[in-house]
Amino acid sequence: MTDPSGIHGRRRSPRRALLAVLGTLGLVAAVATAAVPSANASAPTPPAGWTQVFLDDFNGAAGTGVNTSNWQYATGTGYPGGPANWGTGEVETMTNSTNNVSLDGNGNLLITPRRDASGNWTSGRIETNRTDFEPPAGGKLRVEARIQVPNVTGAAAKGYWPAFWMLGAPYRGNYWNWPSVGELDIMENTQGQNTVYATMHCGTSPGGPCNETSGISGNTTCSGTTCQAGFHTYRTEWDRSTSPEEIRFYLDGTNFHTVRANQVDATTWANATNHGFFIILNVAMGGGFPDAFGGGPDSGTQPGHSMVVDYVQVLSAGGSGTTPPPTGNRDAYSAIQAESFDSSSGTSTESTSDSGGGQNIGSLANGDWALYRGVNFGSTAATQFVGRVASGAAGGVSGLVEVRLDSRSSAPVGSFAVGNTGGWQSWRTIPANITGVTGTHDVHLTFTSGQASDFVNVNWFNFGR
Repeated sequence: MTDPSGIHGRRRSPRRALLAVLGTLGLVAAVATAAVPSANASAPTPPAGWTQVFLDDFNGAAGTGVNTSNWQYATGTGYPGGPANWGTGEVETMTNSTNNVSLDGNGNLLITPRRDASGNWTSGRIETNRTDFEPPAGGKLRVEARIQVPNVTGAAAKGYWPAFWMLGAPYRGNYWNWPSVGELDIMENTQGQNTVYATMHCGTSPGGPCNETSGISGNTTCSGTTCQAGFHTYRTEWDRSTSPEEIRFYLDGTNFHTVRANQVDATTWANATNHGFFIILNVAMGGGFPDAFGGGPDSGTQPGHSMVVDYVQVLSAGGSGTTPPPTGNRDAYSAIQAESFDSSSGTSTESTSDSGGGQNIGSLANGDWALYRGVNFGSTAATQFVGRVASGAAGGVSGLVEVRLDSRSSAPVGSFAVGNTGGWQSWRTIPANITGVTGTHDVHLTFTSGQASDFVNVNWFNFGR
């Protein structure tokens, strides 16, 4: 249930695959030219057939912070309980200060690394509150941003690592299930080079089906103006309408890298994509990726160069609609496989030894949850909830598996307690009474415990009358 390499998220060891191309790419600095950020540029109107599901144009007064209805700040030197230095040896401390993350008053977000008199670096990292960005069944999702990476090149750019990327929802609250839960790097840049990289991470690390810690990666160069000297549009399209399923990466509308489901085994792909994602914008200083291109930051690195973001937009098209599975598509009285969640937090997915095989969700501890949309209870009230669970929790560690309807903040309609069952694959079927439920609802399984430790795995659940 943890990443054995100790590397998680996008923050990883130097990319071995990139080391191999250093000789051909070189470390030639892009020629710096003056850049004039556009004022209040709006996101483009969605093309025909596409529906906008998220937008931030970063319009607001100069010197103010981001809209916290859309974004949360990731601060410090790593997630609570996760690897130090975001897992890759970055040297900056992320803050929520407007000195590092602010609006410029011209419709742009600025993420700005700073260095104090003692040589300590600070910077900014923001993440969407939403974790449910994924294509509808049979449809497509487009995630794009218009960005100017920090306008600094050569020796002055050593250690800069700006990025626009996404992580699988199960990562939030766990911090040790990378890379199995999936990561989509839409744009990464380092050392002021006129080269951007797009990568999918999945599987196991090191090595595994997705060549970790390098991932399945491609790169291209910015044309017209360099990546540093002007704005460019970076986009991924996750397409469930094709067979095999594809995730495509674009620079200024040109597809330069594609990852297909048949490049890895079915379980790896499902674990990496069978859930929503959240979006991240940040500028790191130092770490594995810059190390692969010469290291830094050092005394010659210039602080104060901002990544400038004009907008972030998410669009959805086709399939069964612009939201996850349609209302009423799950039968409350048949087994609902736990790994079929529509979004979640703090969960991991693994193979199960339970009868029938398949997968279960695990790493479940206090505050974790999983969402199952459109559960149809019918017109006769359900009065019972049944869960198939296992636990290898330590002595004295236990918790509640709760059922909430339509919102995680709703009071539970029922719950049962579970402690050690003899092991993480020692399965028990546990029933519980619930308040009578009719109609169609989004079902939230929530996990509550007085201890911080993992206390349960879930294979499936259903309801009864």
